[in-house]
Amino acid sequence: MRTPPRILLLGGLLLGLGASLASAQRTRGREGFWLSFGLGYGSARERCGTTTPPYGCNDTTVSGITGYLRLGKTLSRHLLLGGEFAAWYHDYTFGAESLTGIAAVLIYYPVASEGFFVKGGGGLSNYYFSPGGGSIRGTGLGLVGGVGYDFRIGRNYFAVTPTADVWYGRVGDLRTHGSLWATGWKQVILSVGVGVTFP
Repeated sequence: MRTPPRILLLGGLLLGLGASLASAQRTRGREGFWLSFGLGYGSARERCGTTTPPYGCNDTTVSGITGYLRLGKTLSRHLLLGGEFAAWYHDYTFGAESLTGIAAVLIYYPVASEGFFVKGGGGLSNYYFSPGGGSIRGTGLGLVGGVGYDFRIGRNYFAVTPTADVWYGRVGDLRTHGSLWATGWKQVILSVGVGVTFP
């Protein structure tokens, strides 16, 4: 039994239309204004040049809770521009420590129809520690890099976004009550987490 040419043509058109709609559905969320936020867990490595006695400057690595907030504008199907705030937090028995960063970031999707992306950027990095009633703090230059994947949900109103990030901070001097507490302070945060991205 021969298949009529019109049916073959109609079938081809429907397949082509379906493929186009599927492709559009996969990339629909990447346009206009966007917002992403999430939580995770990560380790922070800290080191410095000198500190005031009796403290020392041995390298330390501590685990803690991480979180981020990103927002910005879509430049193209491959490229997003935005700002990012990221934080790491650990609560000791004698005080709380937080490392934060704020940066301008570029997010690049190598394949426009897929959710995989890489990101990079730079800005400011901050250190804050509150032992008892006092505080130790400092601010310097920061860099950020990372990878992630947007898993679009339902009609692409939002995406579940697992991420892996690294933050580097060259904070420099740390001060407490106006006095120098440490010099040459550096911090590196490695974090994995899951967020939600709109649209």
